[in-house]
Amino acid sequence: MTHPTDALFESGKSLPIIPSCEHFAGSEKLISKALQLQEKLGPIFDITCDCEDGAETGKEVEHAQMIVRMVNSEQNKYKMAGARIHDYSHPDWKQDIDILVPGAGEKLSYLTIPKTENYENALEMVQYIQAAAKKANIEREIPIHVLIETHGALNEVKKLATLPWLQVLDFGLMDFVSGYQGAIPASCMRSPGQFDHKLLARAKAEITQAALSNYVIPAHNVTLDLKNPYQTYDDAYRARNEFGFMRMWSIYPTQIQSIVDAMKPDFSELEDAQNILLLAQETNWGPIQYAGELHDRATYRYYWELVQRAQYSGAKLQDKTVEKFFS
Repeated sequence: MTHPTDALFESGKSLPIIPSCEHFAGSEKLISKALQLQEKLGPIFDITCDCEDGAETGKEVEHAQMIVRMVNSEQNKYKMAGARIHDYSHPDWKQDIDILVPGAGEKLSYLTIPKTENYENALEMVQYIQAAAKKANIEREIPIHVLIETHGALNEVKKLATLPWLQVLDFGLMDFVSGYQGAIPASCMRSPGQFDHKLLARAKAEITQAALSNYVIPAHNVTLDLKNPYQTYDDAYRARNEFGFMRMWSIYPTQIQSIVDAMKPDFSELEDAQNILLLAQETNWGPIQYAGELHDRATYRYYWELVQRAQYSGAKLQDKTVEKFFS
């Protein structure tokens, strides 16, 4: 029988299948704790090892070397750790790449570029990463994440979404609001303002549209309230269901499960998805009738991606589906 990936995506283009949560950790202690939590919860979230805000001034080299060591360590059981480098205006961004790519390029889940101002600068950084990978004889494409947190980046978001090796467009709310110099109140760094303010709603919609139309994952900003898991859940739920974000940042361990729970597929829909896909495969991906409704390759694509994403949410799939599609 033809596998769904071969049968349903004739163009070869589909959204990346990655976890819905990305947890930031800036020090060796916090990275180690995050890796321990990842082993406990399972491969349901990525870890971003932070060179930008994590490194002490004057110790950028040591910090990047520490990240290489952690990414290559046995603690990184699932190989689901990436890194955020310094931005284009910082003198150490090339140094970050020169350390991270040769040192851990085979295992890095991604590299995140912050504070992007325009397409040209971002492209230069991506090309430097590509050159560093080639020089280190790394044949894989290292996924690139780009932060949209400036006016310039938002103005060029459609172009930025076409960057080579791009996997994720992230929205950086706090820097974005700060860039308005008081025109948007600080209260809009939190809910409900971050969703209801017209300028922020427009920015989020433009980012998700640019990302999704270029087969790139849009990632939502953090929740500032660290002590209220339900606020994180509610923010993630609104981001996913009102704006189309498919991933969200975590900056505190208790936020991880809230994000995963808010963004994972509905159980009843997941059950239907598995049944529909099994019937579709039996008919070699021709049209079928299920529960009185017609289904064809258009709906099969939707349900196949839903089932794949469920794997990163800890959802339990039927054994026969796992055996047929994931073995």
